[in-house]
Amino acid sequence: MTMATTTKWTIELSFEEDVDHTRATATVNTPAGAQLRGAGQARRNPHDQPVPRIGEEVAGARALSNLAHELLEYAAREIESNVRRGDPDAG
Repeated sequence: MTMATTTKWTIELSFEEDVDHTRATATVNTPAGAQLRGAGQARRNPHDQPVPRIGEEVAGARALSNLAHELLEYAAREIESNVRRGDPDAG
């Protein structure tokens, strides 16, 4: 019977805001030491009331989505690197 392991990754979301725009950055540090970042933005419709929480939610979701894509690309590079290391014919 194999023993399961648990790993925890912490993602930090930071925001920069003005009345009409919110910019978010999502950052994660992988166990291998790589730091990956995703970015997202939100813009308030001029006809809407300023509610910073909504801008943070939209920009944060977009930053997390972008971070997910960055993480997939990073994983693909790691896979490619490990496949080449294990293949004696890879050059």
